Amino acid sequence: MPRKLVVGITQGDGNGIGYEVIIKALADERMLDICTPVIYGSSKIFGFYKKQIHNIDQINTNVITSAKDVHNKRVNIVNCLPENVFVEPGQSTPESAKSAMTSLKVAVEDIRNGYIDVLVTAPINKRAMVEEGFGYTGHTEYLEKEFGVDEVAMIMVCDRLKVGVVTGHVSLKDVPSLITKEKIISKLRLMTASLRRDFGIDAPKIAVLGLNPHCGDGGLLGDEEREIILPAVQEACTEGILAFGPYSPDGFFGLGNYSKYDAVLAMYHDQGLTPFKALAFEDGVNYTAGLPIVRTSPDHGTAYEMAGRDLADPRSMIASIYTAIDIFNNRENYDELQRNKMNIKLPDTEIKPRGGRIIE
Repeated sequence: MPRKLVVGITQGDGNGIGYEVIIKALADERMLDICTPVIYGSSKIFGFYKKQIHNIDQINTNVITSAKDVHNKRVNIVNCLPENVFVEPGQSTPESAKSAMTSLKVAVEDIRNGYIDVLVTAPINKRAMVEEGFGYTGHTEYLEKEFGVDEVAMIMVCDRLKVGVVTGHVSLKDVPSLITKEKIISKLRLMTASLRRDFGIDAPKIAVLGLNPHCGDGGLLGDEEREIILPAVQEACTEGILAFGPYSPDGFFGLGNYSKYDAVLAMYHDQGLTPFKALAFEDGVNYTAGLPIVRTSPDHGTAYEMAGRDLADPRSMIASIYTAIDIFNNRENYDELQRNKMNIKLPDTEIKPRGGRIIE
């Protein structure tokens, strides 16, 4: 039986719905049977929002200053914010942005040190954080830099659909210049590796979407499909990647063709996330593939208009916690299998297969 993991949860923007969905997600005592939650933020803010939520039984908390001191049968809160912190539900403020940054930085340091096993991040206000000197357009870009990896992939995940993007948090006018054959192939490699290791799919099939309406309509509406995307798909296939397309996004999602594939690679943010959220907003999860750690996040934003009103749906946060745990365990199983394969010694009289090839 897998061990109970320590799940680090950042508070996100304290003026949004982060605390509400965290509290609702952890209110079910059964959550403590599968993980040890550690919230990075403020016990004061936690208490404030808990009072706004109806039908929540007593939540046993353990207020600490370090994740080294977790209690595995309680909801742990690492007090990493100033004692005089206060909240203004529904408002974007410099203080809430700074608190979100502090929560994230402390949690990242703890996962580096091995005090927590996985990271779940509550929603942030990207613009407010940039204005306070964050320096990144989102969690994904920050974690990519912090862990020193060359590339990551944002993959939106639910039980029936997984969608990655070639370009992430960039302006739409900049997208065409960022679509290259090399970048598409790189994302396909990363997604394939993640689908195998993180989701246990042995031979994942990935559908690739076009960039232009009707996939360029034979060049009438653009030639990226013929000159960039199709050659990328073809070259990826020569590497053993099961990539297909490009497909016109409207018909692809409208006809439900996504159900025939293990994942979809979209060219830009809204091309992939709009249909994903239309199909799976309640239980969708944002996963960052390519990191040495496991990080997930709800697929919604701060939703200031709901903050402090007991209206937020916690299902995406619950799914984020479950998904992080599943991915961590899948990785351990996959890595153990690979180690076992490396230790297998073939007999001297090995029979060589004739023709074809074996794709791992």
